[in-house]
Amino acid sequence: MPEFQRARSPEQVEARREAILDAAEELMTESSVGEVSMRELARRVGLSASNVARYFPTREAVYLEVLDRARGAWLDSLTLDGDLSEVAATLARSLATRPVLCELISVLANVLERNVSTEIARDYKLRSAKHNARTADLLHAALPALSAETAQELSSAIFMLTAGMWPLAHPNEAVQEAVKDPRLAGSRLDFEDRLRRLIVVLTLGYQDVRRRIGQ
Repeated sequence: MPEFQRARSPEQVEARREAILDAAEELMTESSVGEVSMRELARRVGLSASNVARYFPTREAVYLEVLDRARGAWLDSLTLDGDLSEVAATLARSLATRPVLCELISVLANVLERNVSTEIARDYKLRSAKHNARTADLLHAALPALSAETAQELSSAIFMLTAGMWPLAHPNEAVQEAVKDPRLAGSRLDFEDRLRRLIVVLTLGYQDVRRRIGQ
């Protein structure tokens, strides 16, 4: 392992943080987040585990940052146009093609938030709220019939649907083999198609509720 040299300038610190995040994301192509260790992450980036901890105190803190970065990149690339069916299709397709983002969303509550300090958790939650507001702004602009409040609710719902459906649509090899049984055809989940349809259903439902209560 190369001799550790402390990053001194802000640019050097940021470059080293990005290198750690890049290595963490690369490891996700080889194993699940829960199987990645700080030692393996450190080895991949060419540092000791204690040196990685200078930047991120735990594995979970690393992956919260990867999630935040991935969510920001998704929003940077997202353009919503057309009617409700087109907006829903774009959202579902854009998420389905970003497995790192979706996997991290799916393990947020039961893995990533379990071994971090209050300060790190608060910082992540505040940035997540900004991402949610940004998603809501895109939804409200594309679907002006939605109120700003409803767009916020829909944005949160899309996040929660992704968290729940991604692991169901991407089971382990044993489950993949099991659901080939014709009797289990209903257990097979197409993430993109189901998310698209649920976004449409939720949006129409929100609009109907608003009309019924006069808001």
